[in-house]
Amino acid sequence: MSKPIRDRFDDVPRSAGRVGAHRAEAPRMNGWVVLLWSFVAALVLIIGGIFGSLVVMERITLFPEAAPTAVPTPVETGVVDMSYSVMILNATPDEGLDDQFREELIAQGWAADIVYASDSSSQDFATTTVFYVADDDELAAIGLAGLLDGAKVEQSDAYADLNNTEGKQLTVVIGLDRSEAGAPAPEDTPAP
Repeated sequence: MSKPIRDRFDDVPRSAGRVGAHRAEAPRMNGWVVLLWSFVAALVLIIGGIFGSLVVMERITLFPEAAPTAVPTPVETGVVDMSYSVMILNATPDEGLDDQFREELIAQGWAADIVYASDSSSQDFATTTVFYVADDDELAAIGLAGLLDGAKVEQSDAYADLNNTEGKQLTVVIGLDRSEAGAPAPEDTPAP
């Protein structure tokens, strides 16, 4: 049998420790660093869990929808058009209320010959209302209602045949809201 040939690996000293591409042992981590990292990881997990729970319970919305903004509706102020004739009807039990309204309109600039006052056939009309016939008359009716301290405005042709003029006419029906009879009796008024 022949003897093996010697090479450089045969002359390696046996007491030198490790030789070659072995990695060194990881140095021991400091106990405080491990504790700190554990605390940070636990804190992140707790906060994430709370946040996730709030999202699932719908207490927090991740992507909220934009709230619709309220668009203010313009308030129509109307136009005071003194070319309209005005028929004033007193639908209350108070005598002379129609004449008071007539005088008030004349004092505000209406011509006396186009403002008419009369009693209505009923005496229990609830709310003072300015009636107009055509759509084109609405702004004038709103303007007249503003002069009468905010009377109600309504489109109706119920009073159209009362118009004896050739021009346009508005009709004011005075209601119990402007009458002494419509006001609550003193015993009905709550004590202060």
